[in-house]
This record gives sequence, C-alpha cells and structure tokens, in this order.
Amino acid sequence: MKRPKNLLSNLFLVSNTLQELLIHSIPIAFYVKSHSFHQITANPPNPISKNPNFYTPSSPKPLDFITVCETLSSYNNDFNRALEFFNWVETNCGFRHNTETYNSMIDILGKFFEFDKCWEFIEIMRKHSFSMPNYFTFRIMFKRYISAHYVNEAIDMYDRLGEFNLKDETSFCNLIDALCEYKHVIEAEGLWVKRQSFVKFVSETKVCNMMLRGYAKMGWWGKCREFWEEMDKKGVRKDLVTYSIYMDVQCKCGKPWKALKMYKDMRRKRMQLDVVAYNTVIHAIGLKEGVDFSIRMLREMKELGCQPNVVTYNTVLKLLCENGRMKEAYGMLYQMRKMGCEPDVLTYHCFFRCLVRPKEMLRLFEKMLESGVTPRMDTYVMLMRKFGRWGFLRPVYIVWDKMKELGCSPNEAAYNALIDALLQKGMVDNARQYDEEMLAKGLSAKPRVELGTNAANDKSGDVEL
Repeated sequence: MKRPKNLLSNLFLVSNTLQELLIHSIPIAFYVKSHSFHQITANPPNPISKNPNFYTPSSPKPLDFITVCETLSSYNNDFNRALEFFNWVETNCGFRHNTETYNSMIDILGKFFEFDKCWEFIEIMRKHSFSMPNYFTFRIMFKRYISAHYVNEAIDMYDRLGEFNLKDETSFCNLIDALCEYKHVIEAEGLWVKRQSFVKFVSETKVCNMMLRGYAKMGWWGKCREFWEEMDKKGVRKDLVTYSIYMDVQCKCGKPWKALKMYKDMRRKRMQLDVVAYNTVIHAIGLKEGVDFSIRMLREMKELGCQPNVVTYNTVLKLLCENGRMKEAYGMLYQMRKMGCEPDVLTYHCFFRCLVRPKEMLRLFEKMLESGVTPRMDTYVMLMRKFGRWGFLRPVYIVWDKMKELGCSPNEAAYNALIDALLQKGMVDNARQYDEEMLAKGLSAKPRVELGTNAANDKSGDVEL
C-alpha cells in the first residue's frame, strides 16, 4: 500500500530510531519466535491466506513452551494464523504441545466462539499425560462461554467436570467468578442459592466477595449496599477482601469519604491491612483530600511495614498526572525504579492519557520500549486514537508499524483507530483497504458513511451506530 512520499520520508527518521531501540529491548524469546513461520507470516503475499507456503528451515532453532505461548499470543486476534502456527510447530519442528500451549490455543479459539474446536483439543489433551486438561483449561472455557453469554453451556460444562476429576470447590469458584466477571451476577447468585446445599465445601465469604465485586463491575451501587447489609443479616463473615471491595465501591460511586470512614473503622478493629486495602485507601484519600494526602498515606504505609507495589505507585501517578503535576510524576517514576519497583504498562498509561504533545508521547513510548515494558493492544489503540484526533497521521503509522514489528496482531479497535485517522485526512482508498483487510480476518468494522458502509443504507433497517 502506497503512502504519500512526504509521510514516508518523515516516518523513516523516527521509525529508524524506534527500530534501533527495539533491538535492545525485545526479550530473547521474541528473537527465537521470529523463526521462519513468523518471517513468512509477517508480510505474506496474501496476509489472510489460510494456506501459506511454509517451509522447514535447514537448522531450526529450538522452541520452548514460553516462546510458543508468546507467539500464539501475538496471533490472538487471528485464530486461523494462530492455529496454523500451532500445527506447524508440531509437524515441522517436532514440538510436543503440553497443557500450557493447548490452553493458549483454546483461549484464542474461544475468543472467536470456536467451541467445537476447543472441545476437540480437550479430547486430544486427555489422551496424553503431559497435556491433561487442568483447572486453568476449564477456567478459560468458563470465561469464553460466559463472555459469549452462553451461561447454560458453562453450567452444563461444570456438571461434566466429574469426567476429569475436577468437579470441586476450585471449579465451582471459577464458574462463579466468570459469571460475576462478565456481568451475570444474578445468575451466579441464583446458582449459589440453588446448589449451596450441594457445595458446602465452598467458602460462603469467598463466593459473596465474588458477587459483591460482580455487582460493582456492573455499577449497581445500590445493589452493592443491599448485598453488603444482607451479608450482615445472614451472618456471613466479612474479611479484608470484602472491606477492600466495598471501599472501592464507595470510591467509584462518588463517596470517597465513606471509604475513608471504613478505613478508620478497620484501624479501630485492629485489622491488619494488606497492600490491596492500602491501594484503595490511597485512591480514596486522593479523591477526597487531594494527591498530597495520598503521598502522605504512601509514606505511612511504608512506615507501618507494608511495602507498596506497582499498583500503589500507579494510583499516585494517575492522580499527579490528572492534576497536571507532570514533573512530580516523572520524579515518582524515577523513584519507583530506585525502590526496586519496576513500572508496568499501566504506569505509562497514566502519562499517555494526560500528555498533550505528540513528540513527548513518542519519546515516552521509546523509553517504555527501552525499559523492556511490552505495550498492550490498548496501549497502541490509545496512542493511535489520540494522534488521530489531533490530526497527526505520521505518529499513527509509527505506532502501527511498531505494533506489527513486535508481532502483535491488530484487533478491531486498532484497525478502527487507523481507519478513522486515515478518513480524517481524506485518505479514503487507504482506509477502504484496511477496512476490507479486517473484514477478511473476521473482525467487525464500524459502519462508515465515507466507505459506503453506514448502517443507514442497510436494508435490515438497523439504526446507524
């Protein structure tokens, strides 16, 4: 696909800098995974071909389980390519898949609702001792079924787990947790009431914590309060996790002072707070009193012998950035490393959300890669959307190219961010090619008037999104 000459010349300078930086920042596993399969599929003659012309290298590099899982993860938005790689390493490289690699493949297939294929793999797994399905296998299946709203299928699967000697407390909690994670808390509560007499081995406090967190994810603050009070009426013991969840609820529903009141009650009861509870308190006091009080609480936490983690620092960093105190935020970023707490991708998200200068964002993006932090898909999407809104197409292509070079298969959000940026610049033909490419991969494109795909023209009569 051709781009304007001035864009290519401008892109070349920054792209070279990032490429040189990338060579020193990518883990060695990514070099190993860049074997012949990755070289072929990175820029194939037909990117969406289901039958690429693979070849076996004369002296292939040995593959380990971590490398195979990382490679599969890079294809998690293209299940056909992931499946081709999965089969290729087995037939052409003599690699023997274990439970971990099968689980990775099942997770990708489940994401695209290929549940029949998932069960085919599970049946293959159970035939070999080195790849037997485990709790994580069915945790993935619970997650994928329920995220697709196949609740009955997930419950039926739990009943089948006796065949695998896995129908116990762990599997039941995995089912309840998946239901609550994907906003089926009412079904989770009904299942618990219905089967409570048959699953007496399950901790009632643990299950109630899951459901309380589930209602919080749904934003049903009134229901959270009712559930909290109902736990007292039923005599369900509340532990530190329960208090931490409910303090977070109070923050999210705009009542941080109630979270602080709970914190004082916990101190009076001499409850030993852990880092999770302190992180919630730091967030609450920052919302109520300001970021300076959060920093004081961070110091108090250290003095009481509770060591902060990366989430603690990210909480304070987010407050600093939101208040425009970028110099102090960069100082805390340095302090994190000095204290032996390495930043993660969410640390950099705190900055990316608040920065307003493209050059500064690109410099920080380079530093993130240099430090060995691997961007997530939402990192790329966030950057492309911001650059696109500002009307800067060159940085959009820089981020897109880095995503592809790191072996990350773009998802719907990434394609849509790029297409929106191209349309804003009037590059309709380029946008249409990317739109067709994502549709060919089985990804859903947004309806767009410029591309003639607006829902208003749809004969089904659906309202335009």
